Amino acid sequence: MRLSKMLIKTLREAPNDAVLPSHILLLRTGMIRRLASGIYGYMHMGYRSIRKIEQIVREEMDAIGGQEILMSAVQPAELWQESGRWFDYGPELWRLKDRKDADFCLGPTHEEVFTDIMKTDVTSHKQLPMSLYQIQTKYRDEVRPRFGLMRGREFIMKDAYSFDLDEEGLDKSYNDMFGAYEKVFTRCGLDFRPVEADNGAIGGSGSHEFTALSEYGESEIAYCTSCDMAATVESAACSDDPASDEEMKELEKVHTPGTKTIEAVAEYLGLDKKQTIKALLFQTYDEQGQIDKYVAAFVRGDRDCNMIKLVNALGIPEHAIEFADEDKMGEATGCVGGFTGPMGLHDCTIVVDSELVGMKNLCAGACDVDHHYINMNYGRDYEGDIVADIKILAEGDRCPVCGAPVKHTRGIEVGQVFKLGTKYSDSMGAYYKDENQKENLIVMGCYGIGISRTMQAVVEQHHDDKGIIWPISVAPYHVIITIVKIAEEEQVKAAEDIYEKLRKAGIEVLLDDRKERPGVKFNDADLLGIPIRITVGRDITDGKVEYKMRRDEESSLLSVEDAIDTAIKTVNEEK
Repeated sequence: MRLSKMLIKTLREAPNDAVLPSHILLLRTGMIRRLASGIYGYMHMGYRSIRKIEQIVREEMDAIGGQEILMSAVQPAELWQESGRWFDYGPELWRLKDRKDADFCLGPTHEEVFTDIMKTDVTSHKQLPMSLYQIQTKYRDEVRPRFGLMRGREFIMKDAYSFDLDEEGLDKSYNDMFGAYEKVFTRCGLDFRPVEADNGAIGGSGSHEFTALSEYGESEIAYCTSCDMAATVESAACSDDPASDEEMKELEKVHTPGTKTIEAVAEYLGLDKKQTIKALLFQTYDEQGQIDKYVAAFVRGDRDCNMIKLVNALGIPEHAIEFADEDKMGEATGCVGGFTGPMGLHDCTIVVDSELVGMKNLCAGACDVDHHYINMNYGRDYEGDIVADIKILAEGDRCPVCGAPVKHTRGIEVGQVFKLGTKYSDSMGAYYKDENQKENLIVMGCYGIGISRTMQAVVEQHHDDKGIIWPISVAPYHVIITIVKIAEEEQVKAAEDIYEKLRKAGIEVLLDDRKERPGVKFNDADLLGIPIRITVGRDITDGKVEYKMRRDEESSLLSVEDAIDTAIKTVNEEK
């Protein structure tokens, strides 16, 4: 491809609405184009990289027996109502109606559609196991689209679904897919880590998130350097501190004027924050958007509440909870803003973090303005309707596996795998008949890779202050040939010869034959990040060209033949 004939517009300055380096570079190179908030198109070079990522995914999915199909992005509401997710998925589900007033959605994922296929087309155990996948545009009506392709309202995703006879079969399918994902992201050139994750709106019994490590990632990861424990912070289990063996003291109500925060009451009473109980007040909503119930959650004073764990303990979707109006909740339950404790509440669900059960003689709000209780103990003075781990595993906390201090890092979620079990086959009636003609529920797994997100994650990990540094495997082109002076016939002729020889060898080549200053061409080559640059300049009179890998600082002066051979060898080894 000749750059003089390519529709491309590079930008010297960073766009105002871009923050992440990868987002800035994809816009500056003209590889993506913003159409609306959270909605992007892919220009020629960006789309070439997208297709290469897709091809890597296809090869690894096919290698483990996956069958590629393509379903519509428009899904009838009936399927989502059948599975129970029409409400559970929440406002991110992009709903629409046709001219007959029938309800549809733009698919964010396709569990319902694929389950319906199996329900209709599979009857016998002889047809299982089976794995189907597609690569398709998905839609999620994000409330705050941001960071380019990282959190968009429209995106390209590979979603796969496995169908097995039993849990043992699911384990094998899950492990096969896990291994395929490791190969996909390795081939894409990503530094990644698989971590335990929450199932979210997908549901199921187990999940791993594949995270490309990045300081700008939205996923926060807790990990241990002494063992293999790694999980997203939202799903990471916490180890409760050992139960106290001190004697219970007599409960006492004390005057604590103006102490509405944990810090204030701890300082006023001379307590460690670990000896206090923190209250968080919420209201939940039903399917009609009406307040369903009030919730009071309690954790140790130095801890933070993990909202994902809380909604899982309550058994509700994430979108169905928010912080309560304290005045209205107070009228209904007896809570008092800044002075709420687990004693004296009524008509609300009390959720107690498991760590509090074993602690003794704690301080908590007395549900009375300017008053707290001291020496409060679980079982004697209060109890929870739900007792569960609802705290965040903070950096420095004990690893739940080995007890060593936990560390935190950040990453970009590029893929996730789920063990669905019979969640969808049960609700939608997807059965197979065994050898005795007995009906059994199909056991499922689902597996997603964000194709467009993966492209941006690659750029996030592979760039410098000059531009992108594409790995050869996903680069839009392998080689760029830069003609220093287009008016010099000898340079043009040599560049054309190199161009044709590389093309015939199966190498994807850009020829920069534009009538631009050399500095502009070099800057664009660095910005675009093509892995190999061959510069044809004044040294061509001696049969020499400059050969440079984008990832390296230094260049080499090679003969034309050596430059061609080196480029072919490098591309074939790394693509």
